[in-house]
Amino acid sequence: MAPTTDNAGYAGDAGTARSSLEALRAEIAKAVVGQDPAVTGLVVALLCRGHVLLEGVPGVAKTLLVRALASALELDTKRVQFTPDLMPSDITGSLVYDARTAEFSFQPGPVFTNLLLADEINRTPPKTQSSLLEAMEERQVTVDGTPRPLPEPFLVAATQNPVEYEGTYPLPEAQLDRFLLKLTIPLPPRQDEIDVLTRHAEGFNPRDLRAAGVRPVAGPADLEAARAAVAKTSVSPEITGYVVDICRATRESPSLTLGVSPRGATALLATARAWAWLTGRDYVIPDDVKALALPTLRHRIQLRPEAEMEGVTADSVINAILAHVPVPR
Repeated sequence: MAPTTDNAGYAGDAGTARSSLEALRAEIAKAVVGQDPAVTGLVVALLCRGHVLLEGVPGVAKTLLVRALASALELDTKRVQFTPDLMPSDITGSLVYDARTAEFSFQPGPVFTNLLLADEINRTPPKTQSSLLEAMEERQVTVDGTPRPLPEPFLVAATQNPVEYEGTYPLPEAQLDRFLLKLTIPLPPRQDEIDVLTRHAEGFNPRDLRAAGVRPVAGPADLEAARAAVAKTSVSPEITGYVVDICRATRESPSLTLGVSPRGATALLATARAWAWLTGRDYVIPDDVKALALPTLRHRIQLRPEAEMEGVTADSVINAILAHVPVPR
């Protein structure tokens, strides 16, 4: 689909929506080198009305990736830099006294947007982290007893540094479970890093995505059409059983103190359906489940301390389970 800034120009049918969302990769690549898996994960989250946790060391373009996605989808976006002194009202908004009217009025916070970039979310204490719980789950904010709905679509893309870094507050299990996906952003391979430096040497400015050529290639109508199509993607009883067997296996793993909850199983089924539709099918196969198992489940399990000391990781546990759980034919 040709880039356009006119939302009325988006057809909004399923076929056009798939083509438009596929074009996101090429559009975001104008600003971000590599990171195709992260781009796909963000699109899957939008299709499933979920939220994404991006983890990686500083400087691997986590923030730029989210900004480029918002620009390519023509969505409103706001960024909050999480710091130890950030208060919940700094995110959700608060009541402000107006001396002229002698009344309190609600001043919306940055959460009232389509795509909220929560930068370094684990730099702020749990009290402020938890202020996002209602927004992420209920898609509304309650202030002074009055619920206020958030715009649609709404997605929280939170970045965090690895937990071993100083000055971080690990996210509690309840909040981690609210994220549909946890995407790891690795350091780029040598050639990709050369490409990044070459772009900067040629004048690339990460703060000016328009100058980099990033244009809207999809819009809200495409997202709605895509979501409707994903909802019609069929799932056989065998696939449902396969998802349940994978999640139940995590609860029996000797390496884990916490396995995947039924909410996690529901999330895996949802992301597998979205991936199946993106790849051009209207039904789910076992490979769709396998493709999304790591990003959907890795943050929903908890390793035993002795397993961590032996070098076991969440990804290695999930991979081992995928290798042993019988695959339906």
